[in-house]
Amino acid sequence: MQTRATLIGFTAIMMWSFLALFTAASGKVPPFQLAAMTFAIGSLPGILSLILRPERRRSLRQPIPVWALGIGGLFGYHFLYFTALRNAPPVEAGLIAYLWPLLIVVGSAMLPGERLRWFHVAGALMGLGGTVLIVGRHGVAFDGAYALGYGAAFLCAFTWSAYSLLSRRFGKVPTDVVAGFCLATAILSLFSHLALEQTVWPETTGEWLAVIGLGLFPVGAAFYTWDYGVKNGDIQILGASSYAAPLVSTLVLVLAGFAVLDWRIGLACLLITGGAMLAAKEMIVRRAARAK
Repeated sequence: MQTRATLIGFTAIMMWSFLALFTAASGKVPPFQLAAMTFAIGSLPGILSLILRPERRRSLRQPIPVWALGIGGLFGYHFLYFTALRNAPPVEAGLIAYLWPLLIVVGSAMLPGERLRWFHVAGALMGLGGTVLIVGRHGVAFDGAYALGYGAAFLCAFTWSAYSLLSRRFGKVPTDVVAGFCLATAILSLFSHLALEQTVWPETTGEWLAVIGLGLFPVGAAFYTWDYGVKNGDIQILGASSYAAPLVSTLVLVLAGFAVLDWRIGLACLLITGGAMLAAKEMIVRRAARAK
């Protein structure tokens, strides 16, 4: 059961790997407008499920803390991430924001029934090292002038790790409620867009398809499978394995012609894959023992 849930959660990481490609292909749509459009699309499968199965609508009757966690996690993360990118260079902001997998692994020690082992931390640090090689391959230079952006990026990492860890504490809340989180995030993103941005619509069929792809997968189904994974799977393995997202994302961009393959990507592949396997050592040993 836990292994299956962990694998389901891992599909979210794979879907997030296509976030950069779909975003690049979506044209010049402003960030909050894009978030509003894609989260609205992402809420549709869950809403359709609730329409077809009326008995599941009661899952939306959740206490305020559940709604605060879900909306704060989804909208808060994206609001802080976009704020970081507006106020700091994207490479440095991205590296700080990608501390969230490490924060999940370390923070898991505070969850009931979880034990933090050395190989969990070592695996996450290897993944972080691989991510630094990928994201910072053209150089990294932190400048105090961008303190606001760096601060927003750190809060971004803290927000997503806290959302993921606290979701475990609400493990009995059904994943159906994620549809409500997505819809609320779409509405708040729309308000942010109207206040901060000028509207720019996709211009081509390809750009519209990229927006729809974002809404259906990285900004849609991924949040449903992640919710199920962190509530029922091995959250330490999921945290360490999350560093696969920037690696696979870069490889996808290489295949699509948006990036060039070099030795740093190869070394990052070894670090991230090795780190994920190290973090999953106990699960791998258990499966091997059952296979005998």
